[in-house]
Amino acid sequence: MPKRPLDRETYDRLKAEAKAPYKGLRKFVYGTCAASGLIGAVVFLSQLLAGRDVASAFPNFALQIGVVALMVWLFRLESK
Repeated sequence: MPKRPLDRETYDRLKAEAKAPYKGLRKFVYGTCAASGLIGAVVFLSQLLAGRDVASAFPNFALQIGVVALMVWLFRLESK
């Protein structure tokens, strides 16, 4: 079977994948975790606005905001 050379675009794509394997998968995981944190933040924010169980809702809301911030930071770091 004769070998045929790779075109430049395919070679560059394979080289980038070798440098950063599973980059697309990691970005997907960061996006889904950020979406989950955002949904949780909306739920806890609604509890805070309703005044229900504020003592436990506020730390959970802060944690969800932290998760969203971390995932956005990791996604942006991965995009560079």
